Amino acid sequence: MGWTTDKIPSQSGRLAVVTGATGGLGYEAALALAAVGAEVVLAGRNDGKGAQAVSRLRAAHPGATVRFERLDLASLASVAAFAQTMLAAGRGIDLLINNAGIMAPPDRQLTVDGFELQFATNYLGHFALTARLLPLLRGVPGARVVNVSSLAASLDSIDLTDLQSELTYVPFQTYGMTKLALLMFALELQRRSEAAGWGIDGMAAHPGYARTDIISNGPASRGLLGVLWRIAKPLLLPLSPAAPLAVLPILFAATAPQARGGGFYGPTGWRELKGPPGTATMPAKALDGPVAAQLWETSERLAEVRFA
Repeated sequence: MGWTTDKIPSQSGRLAVVTGATGGLGYEAALALAAVGAEVVLAGRNDGKGAQAVSRLRAAHPGATVRFERLDLASLASVAAFAQTMLAAGRGIDLLINNAGIMAPPDRQLTVDGFELQFATNYLGHFALTARLLPLLRGVPGARVVNVSSLAASLDSIDLTDLQSELTYVPFQTYGMTKLALLMFALELQRRSEAAGWGIDGMAAHPGYARTDIISNGPASRGLLGVLWRIAKPLLLPLSPAAPLAVLPILFAATAPQARGGGFYGPTGWRELKGPPGTATMPAKALDGPVAAQLWETSERLAEVRFA
């Protein structure tokens, strides 16, 4: 059977922040954490969905301490406002799950800050959020930051000269690049935490081929990839694990005593598409330390934040 939510240690007295928590993997992570006593902040951009998610969660666990806070990761101003709310409360954060994301919109889109939408939502917004919440994470011994990556992280490399996909926008390749960036961010966070004594464990996880809205709605609807996806989707989706199972590697990274900073976790079944959680295959490109350091420094400049 392997590792399941029954093995999550008590999270009583701990505060967890989960992005993209109004549905899919984020909601399932929040549900499981609340079930074992964590106080959970559900971060998302839709107030209506947030209220519904909180209501559903409290119906499932009447004693749960949960709340919704608005966070649009495609807006650096929204990230700053969310972080300021958390900082004003002053409560140390035990667990940050950087989960929210979008997959392969067919056309290149820009955010209010002028960044490519996938890069901003999946990666840069989470980078800025983690930097701004760093004082609250440092205030808790053994705090964990879990970046939700993807099997797609092995599909592309980091092009530091074209992070915004201005020269070439191939929707799913850009998605893969953002998920590789999240993985490299987790590893670099661990390296810098160890060097600076932050006491934070940076790690990553991927859900395999999860049956969630991000899969059922994507990838890009145009071109050859879109045609192939429309043909394959009805055949593949029934074989994929639903969100309550696909979330297990994320929860393993977030809570299992045997999970370690710098680790990468995912399903252990065939090609890591599904199965019990365990150590995932690390893409070789993710281990390029010099590129990770350059990406970090570039991201600090773009997001106008510093990990101080």
